[in-house]
Amino acid sequence: MNVIQKSEAIKNGLRKGFQDGSSKMARRKCYGYEVGPDGELTVNPEEAKIVRRIFERYLAGDSLGKIVAGLEKQGIPSPTGRPRWNREAIDKLLSNEKYTGRVMLQKTISTGAIQIENYGLMERYLYTDSHEAIISDEMFMAVQQEKLSRSKEPQNHVAMKLSL
Repeated sequence: MNVIQKSEAIKNGLRKGFQDGSSKMARRKCYGYEVGPDGELTVNPEEAKIVRRIFERYLAGDSLGKIVAGLEKQGIPSPTGRPRWNREAIDKLLSNEKYTGRVMLQKTISTGAIQIENYGLMERYLYTDSHEAIISDEMFMAVQQEKLSRSKEPQNHVAMKLSL
């Protein structure tokens, strides 16, 4: 088996797991959650408070930079344990549907050397009620609308990011 065949076999195995719901990627930990002894995601109460605060501050009009500064001022370390968060981490957190109790798989795809956003090139897989939500659907969608209104990107490009 050559490298290309091996790569395709791995991708096909991942996609099969996405389709039948057996993919462990759906239970991958992110800030605000822990992986319980049964392998399922459970809410980390302290981190969940921070997640909610980030969503609330963004909806209150704070910029990503202002949210970063507020977290640093309060001494709240980043998900990687650094003393300072960065704007990209906040932006990704605000775009992560996992906080609503859903998981979207295959949001990005590999094109050899790079990963790109998957805007309809390949099927995406959405699991609902896969774990406890930290924020409501309404808050998540309100943040996505706010991000859209603040965005400098063309409207049709960003609108594709909103579909769940």
